[in-house]
Amino acid sequence: MKITRISVWAVPLPLSKPYWLSGGRLKFEAIDSTFVRIDTDEGLSGWGEGCPWGHTYLPAHGPGLRAALGLLAPALIGKDPRALDAINRLMDVTLPGHPYAKSPLDVACWDLLGKASSQPLWRLFGAGEPAPVAVNSSISTGTPDEMIADIRTASGKGYRTHSAKIGGSDFAADIERIEAISAALPKGEQVTFDVNRAWTPGGALQVLNAVKARDWIEQPCETLDQSAAVAARVPQPIMLDECLHSFQDHLDAWRLGACQGVKVKPNRVGGLTKARQIRDFGLSVGWQMHIEDTGGSAFADTATLHLAASTPEANRLASWLCHAHLARDPVPGQGGRNQAGLVHLNEQPGVGIDPDPVLLGDPVAVYGGKQ
Repeated sequence: MKITRISVWAVPLPLSKPYWLSGGRLKFEAIDSTFVRIDTDEGLSGWGEGCPWGHTYLPAHGPGLRAALGLLAPALIGKDPRALDAINRLMDVTLPGHPYAKSPLDVACWDLLGKASSQPLWRLFGAGEPAPVAVNSSISTGTPDEMIADIRTASGKGYRTHSAKIGGSDFAADIERIEAISAALPKGEQVTFDVNRAWTPGGALQVLNAVKARDWIEQPCETLDQSAAVAARVPQPIMLDECLHSFQDHLDAWRLGACQGVKVKPNRVGGLTKARQIRDFGLSVGWQMHIEDTGGSAFADTATLHLAASTPEANRLASWLCHAHLARDPVPGQGGRNQAGLVHLNEQPGVGIDPDPVLLGDPVAVYGGKQ
């Protein structure tokens, strides 16, 4: 099997309502997604999606992803997409860094491997059967009453795990949010307080040593070293997210004792191949993990859910679904969808979604020749 053509689509995804992160420091109203389709000489096609969460969240953005594909895609023409390690080594030689741009190509190759072997990705990742994956709600920054109301609404929809966005320079307001939400949390439910790197180390220590809550605290500060300094001086378990871009970052986090858990996001680390390596490392050191993607449609969510569904329960925390926040659905009715707080995957080969090119519009670039 050889790759003959790679097509690229730019797909704008407006959010159903504005979304605030980092104590209101960052606001998002739409995200910019990129779909790729890899065609082969055997008539099979594989799909991938890469979607940075806007251009102010991390060093990644949609136009940059598509520019990088102009270098990466031609290098893959004529290669066997099922040789995942060889494909990833070639991409790393062709363009060092830029892992978010490599992710949709890697996912499309996994999709092709699944279709060629008539296997769902969760089985290729080693699972005997797919575990039901808990779904994590996402609670935008607001007043304590507003955030508690949003948690109660999410609870009514079946969510039992919540991510409450906090952070900023008003430490008294964050203390109030944490204490109020912890006190009001329905019995049997969990919350992670997601700072999205908005605190200074001193601010983090002031807040976390002032509250009674012992819930997960996610990415308290900008850098790994700052977060590690906080983790050594607070009683709450620390989850790291935005400062982890590579396997080396995860290894450094473990060496520093910087966290008890991580978020594994394929789009950020370079695709499912590298996300699986990081997931397996997390299993070996006893981390608990949220396995979800940075953004995108139900396609990106579902590709990542296959990795989550193959992860042991003791290490698997809930996964966030970006597509629940979108006003546009480019893959309607397909993929893993929230069912009363859980997602169940089926036996469809590959990712289990075949996007309709008509819904995506005209490709913005095509590399290679005929299918």
